[in-house]
Amino acid sequence: MEIAYIPSPSHGVLHLGPIPLRGYAFCIIIGVFVAVWLGNKRWIARGGRAGTVADIAVWAVPFGLVGGRLYHVITDYELYFSEGRDWVDAFKVWQGGLGIWGAIALGAVGAWIGCRRRGIPLPAWADALAPGIVFAQAIGRWGNWFNQELYGKATDVPWALHITSATDGRVPGYYHPTFLYESLWCVGVGFLVIWADRRFTLGHGRAFALYVAAYCVGRGWIEYMRVDDAHHFLGLRLNDWTAMVVFVLAVTYIVVSARLRPGREEIVEPGADASGEDEGDGEAGSGTSVGLDKKSGEKPGEKAGTKAEKTKAEKKTDGESGGKNGVDEKAAGKSGEKAGASGGEKTDETGETDGKSAGKAVGDTDAEPGAGATSGVAAGAEVSADSAGAVKSEAESAKKG
Repeated sequence: MEIAYIPSPSHGVLHLGPIPLRGYAFCIIIGVFVAVWLGNKRWIARGGRAGTVADIAVWAVPFGLVGGRLYHVITDYELYFSEGRDWVDAFKVWQGGLGIWGAIALGAVGAWIGCRRRGIPLPAWADALAPGIVFAQAIGRWGNWFNQELYGKATDVPWALHITSATDGRVPGYYHPTFLYESLWCVGVGFLVIWADRRFTLGHGRAFALYVAAYCVGRGWIEYMRVDDAHHFLGLRLNDWTAMVVFVLAVTYIVVSARLRPGREEIVEPGADASGEDEGDGEAGSGTSVGLDKKSGEKPGEKAGTKAEKTKAEKKTDGESGGKNGVDEKAAGKSGEKAGASGGEKTDETGETDGKSAGKAVGDTDAEPGAGATSGVAAGAEVSADSAGAVKSEAESAKKG
């Protein structure tokens, strides 16, 4: 009885004239593009510049490919250096064989070089790229489907993988599609990291460490299902031991980092904020003003309206103050008039008339604010002085007579 199954492609490569188009290579390339695209979005959201992730990836990706291939060749050296094998095959990456542990380790070295050249902290860059990396792994695993490799134990489940190739010691049949299990697990890890990063505001490399720890958990049980040849140590495959050691290191880093450097980096790329303000300049305004409006939560139009209303209110207040000052000044003028009148009463009839006339003239003057008060007081003082002089003169005359 025929069971339901996942078919394997009859060929893992198509030829466009003399150019071979390999499914494995396409999966790797697509995965890299997804990682850079998502990493760029997350980097910008954290305050970095657009394009920085791609610039650093130029260093990280080649290092990662070399590291992944080295790990595979070293751990499975007998496939290339044993009797009857051709060591040149070690360079044929398109035939499969990239160890994720070596890819991450040496890729981190390349990323460190790129970050150092840009003055960027590597942990912050790794946090931004973490979900994209694991999504790239999910896509890359489908390259194993094209090559009919990395399957598990024989099974009759409806989603069994049908292996049809008999090369390199394969036995056609139905097996657990471990490539699919790992692909789905990686997708789940990617969404876990995105959720945890938003929920707990992970920083200083902790989002990346969470990705590593969660991936190791899945890789442990998936690796146990595989039946391809591998080195064993104490009954477990070498990759199982690697997964356990890396898991412990990742969890330790999360705990220690959270205690030493809690929270998240405030600045991930020096100069990115200033650059963003320059690019945001409008036709008639400056980027700095727009930035301030955004931070205050007010729209530019609303802010301008508020300022106009404030100016109008100030003018109204100034007008009221001016009117009040005018009233006060008029009152002061009248006081000067009274003072002048008082001074005139102490003199003869002429002095009295002059004092009243001068006081009245000054008191009625209101042409300029403040003039009435000052002039009235001054005039009253002068009239008083003149009257006093006149009285004194008369007294001296009387004495002489």
